[in-house]
Amino acid sequence: MKSFCWLVLLVFLLPSCKQDQTPYKISFAGEAQGTYYAITYYDAQNRNLKTQTDSLLQAFDLSVSLWVPNSIISRVNRGDSLVRLNEIFTNNFNLSKQIAEQTNGYFDFTISPLVEAWGFSFKEKIVLNKTKIDSIKMLVNWKNVSLFNDKVIKTDPRIRFDFNAIAQGYSVDLIGQFLESKGITRYLVDVGGEIKANNIKADGTKWRIGIEKPALEAGEDRSIQQVIELQDKSLATSGSYRKYYEENGKRYSHAIDPKTGYPVNHNLLSVTVVATTTAEADAYATAFLVMGLDKSKALIPQLPAIDAYFISWDQEKGFVIDMTAGFQDYLQPI
Repeated sequence: MKSFCWLVLLVFLLPSCKQDQTPYKISFAGEAQGTYYAITYYDAQNRNLKTQTDSLLQAFDLSVSLWVPNSIISRVNRGDSLVRLNEIFTNNFNLSKQIAEQTNGYFDFTISPLVEAWGFSFKEKIVLNKTKIDSIKMLVNWKNVSLFNDKVIKTDPRIRFDFNAIAQGYSVDLIGQFLESKGITRYLVDVGGEIKANNIKADGTKWRIGIEKPALEAGEDRSIQQVIELQDKSLATSGSYRKYYEENGKRYSHAIDPKTGYPVNHNLLSVTVVATTTAEADAYATAFLVMGLDKSKALIPQLPAIDAYFISWDQEKGFVIDMTAGFQDYLQPI
C-alpha cells in the first residue's frame, strides 16, 4: 500500500564536500516501483552508489512487482510451474504469512483478486454485487498457500498474491543491507514514504521525519501534521484519503477488508507505524488501517517493538489523534 510520509529538513545535495570534511554526505534520488526514492548517507570514501541502488531496485521489481509481467510474482499468479523462486520472493512470502497470522488475517497477501475486482490494480474494475464479491472472497485466504521444496502450493490455482503492502518496505530494508555491506552505517532511506533511519547524522542529531496531515480531497496540497525523530528505526504510513474513487456519490477506499470483501468504511484516515524493520512497519500500517482504531489498539500490546500514530476524522471535532505510549517519545515540534 502506498504511504504518505514526508522527509523534512532533508536537502538533497550533489556528493561534494570540502577535502577536510569527513565523512562526506551523499544524497541522491530517483524513481522506483511507480514512486520516488531518496537516499542520504555519510561515507568517508565519498562513494555515490546510485547506479548500484538502481540495479538493486530493478532486480527487486523482477521478483515481487505485479506491474512487471515476467516478475516472479506475476508468473506465480499465472500458475507458471517453471518459475524459480528467489530469496526476495520467499522472504516476502514468509513474512507476509507471519503478519497475516499475527493480525488474524486482516493483513492478507492473497487479496489480489479483490484488489483487481475493485479496480485498484492494472486491471479495470468489474461490475460487482454481493454475490460476485462473496465468490471472489473465497479465493482470499492466506492459510490456503504454502511453500514446499521451493514451490508455491495453492489449494486453488486461481489464488493470486499481492505483496504491495509489504514489498515497498522490504525494498527499503534491502537497500539498508546493501549500504551496510559497504560499511555505511549512517543513512536514511525513503522509498515512497517507507523510511529507514539508521544510526544518527554526522552532526550527532537524529533523523527528522514529517507525518502528513490527511487531506479531505485527493487534490489538496500536502502539509505536515507532526514531526518525529528517529534513530535505528523504520517508519511507514498507510492512508485512505488519497487513493480512492467515487461512484454514485460514494467514496471507495483502496484499503480492502479481506474478511468482508469490501473497501473499509470507517473514520480512520491514516496510520503511521514505527518498527524495527521497514517491511514490518509497512505491513502493520496496512493491517491497522483495515482493522480500524479499536481493533488495532487492542492488538498492538501483543506485538513487540511496534508503536503507532492514528489520525481519524470526527464530524464535530475534525482530526482526532491517538497514539501508543511509546510513540510519544518520537514527537518533536514542527
